[in-house]
Amino acid sequence: MKLVELYGRVRYAVRIEGISRREAARRFGIEPRTVAKMLAFSVPPGYRRSRPLPRPKLDAFVGLIDRILEDDKGRPSKQRHTSKRIFERLRDEHGFVGGVTIVKDYVLGQRQRHGEVFVPLRHDPGHAQADFGEALAVIGGVERKVHFFAMDLPHSDAGFVQAYPAETTEAFCAAHVAAFAFFGGVPLSILYDNTKLAVARILGDGRRQRTRVFGELQSHYLFADRFGRPGKGNDKGKVEGLVGFARRNHLVPVPHAASFAALNEQLLADCRRRLGDRLRGHDATIGARLARDQACFHDLSPAP
Repeated sequence: MKLVELYGRVRYAVRIEGISRREAARRFGIEPRTVAKMLAFSVPPGYRRSRPLPRPKLDAFVGLIDRILEDDKGRPSKQRHTSKRIFERLRDEHGFVGGVTIVKDYVLGQRQRHGEVFVPLRHDPGHAQADFGEALAVIGGVERKVHFFAMDLPHSDAGFVQAYPAETTEAFCAAHVAAFAFFGGVPLSILYDNTKLAVARILGDGRRQRTRVFGELQSHYLFADRFGRPGKGNDKGKVEGLVGFARRNHLVPVPHAASFAALNEQLLADCRRRLGDRLRGHDATIGARLARDQACFHDLSPAP
């Protein structure tokens, strides 16, 4: 695991899940003083570890755990190993001397890793989807292509849109910060396609290797990421619907603005108007849904 990803996981576990620093140290196999340093910084200061932290007590048993999990795929769901049962078998049958927490953490990671291609269609509160779209606009008297970032909250269908000259890392990060400010907090998770702005590459087992900048963004704002299946746009259908809506409504007719800042002020006003229209419309549940979304968010700047 890259060190910046470990920072994000430790910070999320303590700040969002609410576990203690001592428990975080046990879970991730690090020193308590290292946990304290990770809580004080969003990204590693200075030296960055080039290799994963060693797990001397567990590494010899990883292959066995993987075989158990693979064999379980052919078993009835109610007769599959829990992580506690795997720990008991390692201890009783194979002489494992480590603790149950490190086993549970590894099993959870493997199950999440192999299960991330299955994107649920149920939209629980507090989660978001994000994507980029393209359109034409007249900026400073010149017609040009603009790249607009859209973030949707599927539970309430509140939407945010901003435009940029190009789909760059700088635009990607700035758009997230602006979206969090617009929604009044940071979602629990955000679903993306496999954009190169977030994913450096997809590994052979389906895991994503995050880009450095995206890992740092996550570590600071403490949101989880999810990724749609390659070629399966319906996985993030809500935000793709918002992209289409914005193109047909906010950007028709082709907008004229003196600058991108001025265009984005127009788009923010459109987003507020869309949400206001829905709150005043026939769907009486929208306000309650939005409140549930916001109740799940956490602050923009978690305390160190």
